[in-house]
Amino acid sequence: MTENSLDTAGRQAAADKAGGERAAASTPGGAGATDGLDGPAPSRVVAPPPDRAGRPPRPTLGRRAAAFADSLWRPALVLAVFFAAWWFVAAREYVPNYLVPTPGQVWETMTTQWSELARHTLVTLYETVLGFVLAAALGLVTAVAIAYSRTLDKALYPIVLFAQVIPKIAIAPLLVVWFGLGLTPKIILAVLIAFFPVVISGVAGLRSTDPELLDLAATMGAGPWRTFRKIRFPNALPHLMAGLKVAVTLAVVGAVVGEFVGASEGLGYVLLLANGNLDAPLLFADLILMSAIGIVLFVLVEIAEALLIPWHASRRAGVSLTTS
Repeated sequence: MTENSLDTAGRQAAADKAGGERAAASTPGGAGATDGLDGPAPSRVVAPPPDRAGRPPRPTLGRRAAAFADSLWRPALVLAVFFAAWWFVAAREYVPNYLVPTPGQVWETMTTQWSELARHTLVTLYETVLGFVLAAALGLVTAVAIAYSRTLDKALYPIVLFAQVIPKIAIAPLLVVWFGLGLTPKIILAVLIAFFPVVISGVAGLRSTDPELLDLAATMGAGPWRTFRKIRFPNALPHLMAGLKVAVTLAVVGAVVGEFVGASEGLGYVLLLANGNLDAPLLFADLILMSAIGIVLFVLVEIAEALLIPWHASRRAGVSLTTS
C-alpha cells in the first residue's frame, strides 16, 4: 500500500463530507431553503468548491488581511471600553488609588521598572513553555496508550483523573521540599496542571476516527503505524489542538502557583512582593504581564492549529455557520 493511497482516501472522505454538507444546505429541506411561507431564504455566503484533492482553496493575501482585521476590532473595542471604565473609576477615586491605581500609574511603573519586570517575565515564560511542551508530549503518549490498549485504559485513566483532582497548591510545598527553590518545582506544577486537558482531548480525538476509514486502511494493507500516521492522528488533531489551547493557559497558572510557594524570581514572586508592600501599580503591571504571556502562547497554538489543520471546518473562511 502506497503513502498516496491513504492520503487520497482521507482527503476523499473529507471532500465527500464537505460536499454532503453543502448539498444539504442547498436542497429544499436543507438549511437556508424556502418553505413558501416565510418568503425567500436569506442570502448565504457560499464557500468556493474544493480542489481535486478535496482541499479548500487557499484564501488570498487580501482576504487574510481582511479576516485578521475583522477578528481584531471586536476584542479591541472591548478592551478600549474596559480601559476607559478603569480610568474613569480610578480617576474619580470611586475606589482608593492604593487599591485600584489609574492606567497611567500602572504604565509608569511598567516603564520605570521594565528591566526588572522583563527579567521576571522571562523566568515565568521559560517555566511555562517548558512545562507546556513536556505536558503536551507526555499527554499525547498517554492518550495513545489509553486509546490503543484496553488494559492501559483501565489502569491509567483512574490514575490520571486522581492526579487531576488533587489541588496543585496543596502539593506545591511538598515539591519545594523535594526539589528545592529552583525551576524544577515550577515546571513540574506546570506539567501537572496542563497534562490533563491534553490527555482527555487526545483520547477523544483518537477514538473519534471513522471505523469505515480504519476498515478501508486495513483492506488496503496498512499497518498500525501507517494507519496512525495517516488517519488516526490527523483525525485527532482538531480535538488535540483544542486541548493544547486549554493546556497552554493552564501552564501559566502552574508556573505562577509554584512561584507563590517558594521562589526568588518570576512574576509570581513579584506578585507576592507587590501584595506585601501594598504596591497596587506593580501588582496590576504584574497581572498584565501574566495575561500577556498566556495570550501570546494561546495565539501561537492557534497559529499552529491553522497551519496543521487548514482543512477542518472550524478553519474554513467564508463558510456561514448560521441560517441568517
